[in-house]
Amino acid sequence: MTPMPLWKRLIILLICALGLVAAVPNLFYGNVERHNDAAAAIEAAGGVATAEQAADLALWPSFLPSNLVNLGLDLRGGAHLLAEVRVEDVYTARMDALWPDVRDALRDIRDQVGNVRRLPSPDGTLRVAVSNPAGLTAALQAINALATPVVSLTGVGQNDIEVVLEGDEIVIQLSDAERTATDGRTIQQSLEIIRRRVDEVGTREPTIMRQGEDRILIQVPGVGSAEELKALIGTTAKLTFNPVVGRTTDAGASPGARNLLLPSMDEEGVYYIVEETPVVTGEELVDAQPGFDQNNRPAVTFRFNPSGARKFGDYTAANIGAPFAIVLDNEVISAPVIQSHIPGGSGIITGRFTVEESTQLAVLLRAGALPASMDFLEERVIGPELGADSIAAGQMAALFSLIAVFAFMVLAYGLFGVFACFALVVNLILVFAALTMIGATLTLPGIAGIVLTLGMAVDANVLIYERMRDEIRAGKKPGQIITAGFDNALSAIVDSNLTTLIVAVIMFSLGAGPTRGFAVTLGLGILTTLFTSVYVTRLIIGLWFAWRQPKTLDV
Repeated sequence: MTPMPLWKRLIILLICALGLVAAVPNLFYGNVERHNDAAAAIEAAGGVATAEQAADLALWPSFLPSNLVNLGLDLRGGAHLLAEVRVEDVYTARMDALWPDVRDALRDIRDQVGNVRRLPSPDGTLRVAVSNPAGLTAALQAINALATPVVSLTGVGQNDIEVVLEGDEIVIQLSDAERTATDGRTIQQSLEIIRRRVDEVGTREPTIMRQGEDRILIQVPGVGSAEELKALIGTTAKLTFNPVVGRTTDAGASPGARNLLLPSMDEEGVYYIVEETPVVTGEELVDAQPGFDQNNRPAVTFRFNPSGARKFGDYTAANIGAPFAIVLDNEVISAPVIQSHIPGGSGIITGRFTVEESTQLAVLLRAGALPASMDFLEERVIGPELGADSIAAGQMAALFSLIAVFAFMVLAYGLFGVFACFALVVNLILVFAALTMIGATLTLPGIAGIVLTLGMAVDANVLIYERMRDEIRAGKKPGQIITAGFDNALSAIVDSNLTTLIVAVIMFSLGAGPTRGFAVTLGLGILTTLFTSVYVTRLIIGLWFAWRQPKTLDV
C-alpha cells in the first residue's frame, strides 16, 4: 500500500479536529444558547450584566466556539403566518402623490386650461377637470410630460402612467407595465421591512419568503403566539406630518375636499381635520429611538434625512403659531403648535405611551412603513412541546439508523466494518459542523436528510470493501488490495454521489420550506460522505496497515 503523504494526513486530521470543535456546542445546546443570549444582552447594555446574565454567561467557556445549529419552526416551536399584500393600496398612494405635481403643471398653463380641480375617482385612478375645455389638449401634453420610463426589464420603452381623455375629464392611472413593476417592488419592500422588524426584536432565524404573486410566508421560531407576531409585522406604521385645518368633537363632521377627519390618540372623542397631503412622511426618517420627554414620560425621538429635514424646517419656519399633526396609521398622536423654526430635522413624539409601546413604535419606525396593508390568510402556532417531541423523534430515528448500520457493517466486514463505523461518526460530526458554520436552519425534513446521509455514507464503504474482495480473489498482496479497492471504487462513489448532489441542488433552487431544509442537509451530507469515505477511511486503514503489517486481509 502506497503510504499517504504526511501533509495530506495532517490536512485530514485538521479538518476532522475543526469539525469536532465546531460541532461540540450542539451537544450542550441549552447552555450555549443561554450563554449567547446573555452575551448579546450584556453587549447591548454597554457591558453591564445582571446577576442572572452573569450566571448564564458562565454556562459555556468564552474561549470555545459558541455557534449553534439553528432550529426551524417544527423543532423549536413558534408562529406561522401567511399574509396577502394589498398591492392596490400602492396604486392609490401613487395617484395621491402625483396630484400635487399634476396641479402645479396645469397651473403653469392656467391661461389655457383655466381652473383645475380633482374629481372623485376610484382607488388607483386620478380624475382631473379643467374649466376651459379648449385647453384639454394642452393639459394632456403637460401631464404626459410628467411620465417617466418604467424601471423594469419587461417594461422597457413604456411610461409609468397612462393619460386619456374621457369626455371633458382627464383620467390618469398607472400603466400595466408599471403596475407589474410596482407589484414586484411592493412585495420585495414588504419582505425587507418584515425581516428588519423581526430581526430588531432578536428572534432567531426567521423564514420570510414570497409565495405566489402577492403573498408572504412568515415563520418565526420562538414566538409564543400568532397575535404577538401579527402585532409586530401587521402594523403599517405609516407616519406622516400633516397641516391641521381644524378640530372637532363631531365624528360625522365633513372634513372637506382633500382633507381627512382623524381621531386623536390622546384625547377621547376629539377629531382633527388635517390636509390629506403630508408635508413630511416616515419614509424620510433615518432614525427613531425610545426615550423620555421633558416630563420624564416615555416618548420617541426621531431624525429626518436631509430632504425631510429641509421640508420640515421650511414648513415650521413658515407656519409659526399653527398646529401640526403627527399622524400614525390614521390616528393623530399629537398636534403641537409650532413655537419656532425647527432646523436640523429632529424632534420628539409624545403621547400616552408605556415604555414597551414607545420601544415598539421606535422599532416600527426604524424598520420603515409597510408599503401596503396585509390580510392574514393563515395563522397557526407550533408549541415548544411539539418541537421537543419532533427533536426526540428525530434523535431516535438517527440512533436506530446508526445502530442498524453499525451492526450490518461489523457483521459483514469485521474489523473493516469498525473502521467504516468510525468514519461514519466523523461524517455525522462534519455534517453538524457544516450546518453550524454556514448558519443553516435544521428542520424535521433536514433530520430526514441526515438519516439518509448515513445510509449513503456507508454505501461508499461497501463499494470499497467489495472491490477489495475482488482483489483478494485475484490473489493480490494486502497493500495492493487496499490501494486497488479504493482506486477502483472511486469512480462509482463519485458518480453516485454527484448525481444525488445535482438533485439536491435542484431541490434547493426550486423548492421552498421543508424541501429546502431536506436539500441542505442532503447536499452537505454528500460532500462530507465523499471526504470521509475516500480520505478518512483510507487514513484509518493506512495507519492500521502500517502498525500491523498484515500478511493477509480478511474483509
